[in-house]
Amino acid sequence: MNMADVLSLKESIVVYLDRSGGFKKLSNDCRPLNDPQRTEAVYKFCIRVNPTDVMEIDPMLGDLVLHNPLKATYLFQSVCFLAIKTLSLTEKICTESQVNVTLNLTHLPPFPEYMLDLCKFPRVYGPMRPVCMEGFVIAMTRVTKYTQGARFLCVNDECPCSTGFHHIRVHTPGATESATVRNDFTCMICSSQLKEDMKFRVLGDKQLVELIHAKALEALKGNQQKPLRYQPVTVFLRDELCNSMRIGQLYSVLGIPALVHQWPNITWNVEANNVQQSEPESCSKLPTKFLELLNGTTSSAWRFSAIAAHCFGLEVAPPGLYNTVKFILLLSLVQTKTNTKDTFQYLNVLVVTSETLIMDRLMAHSLRLACRGVRHQASGEMFASLSRDEHGAGAANIHAGSALLATGGICMLGDISCYKKDKLDHIQSVLESHTASVFIPGKKFGEDADQLLSLPVQCSFWALTESSQRSGKLDSAVLGTAEMGSVPLQFSEAFGLIIECKERVGQQAQLAQMLHTLQQAVHPGLLNYPLHWEFSTQDYTELVSCARDLQVELLPAAKALIHGYYMASRRARTQSHGVKISAASIKLLISLAEAHCKLCLRTKVLEEDAVIAVLLCENAVTLKHGASTLFLPPDPVFPCDVGEADGLHRRDMMLDELHQNILRFIYTYAPGADTYITEE
Repeated sequence: MNMADVLSLKESIVVYLDRSGGFKKLSNDCRPLNDPQRTEAVYKFCIRVNPTDVMEIDPMLGDLVLHNPLKATYLFQSVCFLAIKTLSLTEKICTESQVNVTLNLTHLPPFPEYMLDLCKFPRVYGPMRPVCMEGFVIAMTRVTKYTQGARFLCVNDECPCSTGFHHIRVHTPGATESATVRNDFTCMICSSQLKEDMKFRVLGDKQLVELIHAKALEALKGNQQKPLRYQPVTVFLRDELCNSMRIGQLYSVLGIPALVHQWPNITWNVEANNVQQSEPESCSKLPTKFLELLNGTTSSAWRFSAIAAHCFGLEVAPPGLYNTVKFILLLSLVQTKTNTKDTFQYLNVLVVTSETLIMDRLMAHSLRLACRGVRHQASGEMFASLSRDEHGAGAANIHAGSALLATGGICMLGDISCYKKDKLDHIQSVLESHTASVFIPGKKFGEDADQLLSLPVQCSFWALTESSQRSGKLDSAVLGTAEMGSVPLQFSEAFGLIIECKERVGQQAQLAQMLHTLQQAVHPGLLNYPLHWEFSTQDYTELVSCARDLQVELLPAAKALIHGYYMASRRARTQSHGVKISAASIKLLISLAEAHCKLCLRTKVLEEDAVIAVLLCENAVTLKHGASTLFLPPDPVFPCDVGEADGLHRRDMMLDELHQNILRFIYTYAPGADTYITEE
């Protein structure tokens, strides 16, 4: 590249900075530098570069930005230095080497050449050019310091380089700390040894993040996977990008790959240039079969969800069995979501059952429908673990456990009756605060003091426990309570929603389940049941994806019913059992009502949705504290077999009757309820 080409490129940079407001930003960034207290060897300037706009101004400059970012950075540095001196923006910058320019690219062209698949990323020498990658954060370090720039002086007093800012070293992508600061540099004029002027060393923030492909988390659902090994890539976040990523979240990272030499090893890392949080892909099209079902059940607000639950999980259990559990798992799936605005919706589920194996299989099957699901292994870490950073800093590296990996999805705990008490206490604490604490011993990881880090836990938990095998309850047991084995009451209170799985048909249900299991073992996928509606697992996956993305609004009638039931239940149980219903019950009621509304593919939460929420919540409170004057049948949401010819009609009539019972309960125990609930 001759001088004429360099001059042409610099002219194009001037045009771009003028059009994009770069010069105005440069002027604003120089104002704080005039502070007399601030004396540094290097001053950093971040320039936002839109490759599309640059390409329109000068294709050759655009090619440099995309394929030779170091050369492009040098040209921008030269132009910025000339602008600073010409416009007299600051007197503290004497040489061009004091201007440390970082080009922050807004995006890359949407072509395969600029995309880096973390399943196939190369581990060979290649061009250091920007690429875009997407993955989940599975580990990250605390923010530490690195040398952003340093000033070196010649030890020869007669050399011109013994003063001034002639020898300036700054960090470049892929460079180690020793590449910026060492004691064996020599003067470019007299070849004497250079010595760093420590007063002018500039420090910056650095954070290491481990990114892994999204497909790697599919293996954590417990599904059978191809014999592939997923390996994370280390991403360096520097300065303004520090703390821009969180464990368990999905991000799109624009960065420059580099081979870092740390004798005798060479590591393949990425220097982040831009970071954006990504939303998981969702399905916006409802399956045809569910669309037909939706059109055929418009006469009732309860039928669509009932049929969806009745026909769900047929690979595990025959239709008609465990309908309430299937129903609640679907509600949890559609309600659990974390978006980019950091709002979190969740619905925890605890199932008390004597059929732990069947429930475990049913939960594992349902986990496949989650946008992100993790099946916790007893030998694994639940929340977070620590290790020492292997990239030279020795800082604490925080690795995500099952709950953090399931951010925005479901963490399946399995049978918690085999968990030790300290682990149950830890889970209970997380359920109550939605944060996990990580203790970092300072002495072990090179810190001055110990630190206690709090990490947000944003996932729904599914768990099951084996009910007590005793033939009868104690005389002091309250009517309606469930035998939850070794699980303490405080733990179940933290979970919120509890379901006791008791089938009405007893031995007949066991026989049906046994025949179904044998049939699926011999002929997987073959069903010998007369079903009017049949849906595949893919249909349910698309249904959950569509329902989860719905934005719902709580109508006044539903809000009034929820508020009235909460006030009445609080008063009734305080009088009869001395039990105080916590304010968290309001959140659970609203969450259940919204979930049922989403599952029915509506955007307005109706009073019928609130009825389902009240029935499920009252049943859960009964299992923990005993029955109240609002006496419900053992299975209030599915009081009859919906598989029969008139089953759906009979269920609607029974739910209507329960609705009236709820209203009478509210009028009895919530004074003034008639002012906000219309008499029916």
